[in-house]
Amino acid sequence: MAGYRHEPAGAGRATGSSRLSQNLREALALFLLPGTGIRRWILLGASGGLVFALGVGYLVRFFSSVAIPNFLPGAGEAILFLVAATVAIGTASGKLMTMVSSARVASLPEESLRDSMVRIRERARAPRFVALGGGTGLAALLRGLKEQTMLTGIVTVADDGGSSGRLRDELGLLPPGDIRNCIVALADAEPLMKDLFQYRFPEGTGLAGHSFGNLFIAAMSGVTGSFEDAVTESSRILNVHGRIVPSTLDNVRLAADMSHGKRVRGETNITLTEGSIEHVFLEPEAPAMYEGASSAIKSAQMIIVGPGSLYTSIIPNLLVPGLTKAISDSGAPVVYICNVASQPGETDNYTVADHVKAIISHCPDLNIDYVIANSDMSDLHASHNTAHVELGDMSGLDVSVVETDLLAMDFRTHHDSRKLANAIMAVYHESVDRNGRQSDRFVRNGRSGNGAGEASGNESKSSSGALSN
Repeated sequence: MAGYRHEPAGAGRATGSSRLSQNLREALALFLLPGTGIRRWILLGASGGLVFALGVGYLVRFFSSVAIPNFLPGAGEAILFLVAATVAIGTASGKLMTMVSSARVASLPEESLRDSMVRIRERARAPRFVALGGGTGLAALLRGLKEQTMLTGIVTVADDGGSSGRLRDELGLLPPGDIRNCIVALADAEPLMKDLFQYRFPEGTGLAGHSFGNLFIAAMSGVTGSFEDAVTESSRILNVHGRIVPSTLDNVRLAADMSHGKRVRGETNITLTEGSIEHVFLEPEAPAMYEGASSAIKSAQMIIVGPGSLYTSIIPNLLVPGLTKAISDSGAPVVYICNVASQPGETDNYTVADHVKAIISHCPDLNIDYVIANSDMSDLHASHNTAHVELGDMSGLDVSVVETDLLAMDFRTHHDSRKLANAIMAVYHESVDRNGRQSDRFVRNGRSGNGAGEASGNESKSSSGALSN
């Protein structure tokens, strides 16, 4: 018969045997190899089984002539052992089911169950970082750090341009664009799912220019009843490692006083207006800080500010009342990541020192302990009007400066995620060596915890000295 393929006798049995052998090897690897954390629960369950058998033995004593020494009156021993066994077996079973199911859900393509469990366990032990910002800069940072830390990204919600601005105006929705980028950056989902979330409709009445991810979050807001739940559920669907939260759930707008005396409202209008930015502020001026942002800051072991647009992504987050106080109260070291290139219409001719001074001017209560800046001043290959951000005069700022090569090879006006992650982790480990792992033990010399350094794995220098080993 056409299309019929004869399989040798026993082929099905061989396939089943091979599958059984593979499953057995995986089960042995789970139990025998270190790193998964399940052996303790298997041993607890086995111990519970032995205790259960002992309890049954004491119970059988009442119905037989078997002589078993007793130390409690009546059926006390049987009840004690059976209850203890039930608790042990129930606890072990619950833990094992949770660990295995979580690992299966979070497993990557071609990743074994054991490898998935090891990865999840290592992440749970990772240091807790909080990163504040928005735009592509924060997304690049999150991509670089997600395998080494437990991350919470706190994202600004003052965006009013593009797809986010249209959804904001038409649906009264908080702008989802920056949050979408950060969700994709932290996602462990299939590449196709990430591409789907970032897909932008090239045409179509009402659809042109919209990102699918933005529309998805908007739809999820309608389904769940809140923007907060929409972000949570979208993160779950894309298997996000870490959390993405807004700095506030209030409908805030950004406004700026320009150098020529004009007041401009709206993030998009600010960047398009002639003249330099003197000062930015939120309208309304006192939005409520989102509780999820507050709790993440309280437990953070390092707080990272930037990278991102200085006046339209970074400072708007810090202007939310209570946020800088929460940072100070956390005791965690604060690291500012300066942009590698100037942003036309926003930070033209700015140095690293100018960036830091602008932040301090808007948020005088914020203590910046470290500044990480790019040291590679080779050609940016940029087609638009932008330039390197040079260090400038850092005297009097009382911060530790780490200079290292941060340029991305393919898009040289942006940070390289891996290089940036290496620099941040070097600063974190230097801080741990000096102050211990707990954030509340971070010691500041005077106003800030000084101790400049070199980022391991890169050619680095510091204006304040070398990292102590």
